[in-house]
Amino acid sequence: MFDCGEGAQQQMQRMRLNFNRLNHIFLTHLHGDHVFGLPGLIGSLGLMGRQGGITIHTFAEGEKILSSVLKFFARDMPFEVRFNVIRPEEAVIYEDNSLTVRTIPLRHRINTVGFVMEEKPKLRHINREMTDFHRVPVAAMKDIKQGLPFVKPDGTVIPAEMLTTPASPSKSYAHISDTAYMPALAEKIGAVDLLLHETTYLDGDEDKARQRGHSTARQAATVARDAGAKRLLTGHFSSQYKDREQLFVTQAEEVFPSVILNREGLKLDI
Repeated sequence: MFDCGEGAQQQMQRMRLNFNRLNHIFLTHLHGDHVFGLPGLIGSLGLMGRQGGITIHTFAEGEKILSSVLKFFARDMPFEVRFNVIRPEEAVIYEDNSLTVRTIPLRHRINTVGFVMEEKPKLRHINREMTDFHRVPVAAMKDIKQGLPFVKPDGTVIPAEMLTTPASPSKSYAHISDTAYMPALAEKIGAVDLLLHETTYLDGDEDKARQRGHSTARQAATVARDAGAKRLLTGHFSSQYKDREQLFVTQAEEVFPSVILNREGLKLDI
């Protein structure tokens, strides 16, 4: 989960998400609309009898504040809440067998980071017809899936390309929350499959966006274009534009062609 605003657990229930699959919460910054839902969510997980731990990735100030709140309101929980202290810098903050998550410092009114989640390169797919033909033993399958050749007992070398098909593409997602427009951000994000970049304001409010540490839809689209992203997801609309959300897409598409209008309950296949 990226950020945990007020009502997060109710939204998870509406979307029928499995609470037990939530193991990591990444907080972009410590403004209330991004963290006020966290104490309630943690408390509810405790009441559900959740087992195993959950890790909150946040700044040192976040650990101090949230530890105090949880100690008071969510004591005696049946699971452990761990904190991974991050800093406003470019760094890999999480890694497992399949993916990495790295931070990018953003420009907001307080310390803020964006997160880029990237799958690691995947293994090639076995071509069963060819491996059977060359009598490749099960013990050698892992090596050829990694791209290594297979050496037959008679010394014949069979390239992995003959025994496998290309790996499925690795996917990537960038979560760029509250930030003023940063032209240099594009290079740091890279060519992700899906970029969520805040689009708080529309054309004509560039000065307000800069003063408040936010971006316009056109500026977000510029970042998406320059990064080489495949799709841009809008979000974080100012309430002053009520019932005018389609304008965010219209203005962004003048710069970048593949724009998705964010809305409550939206599900996307990255």
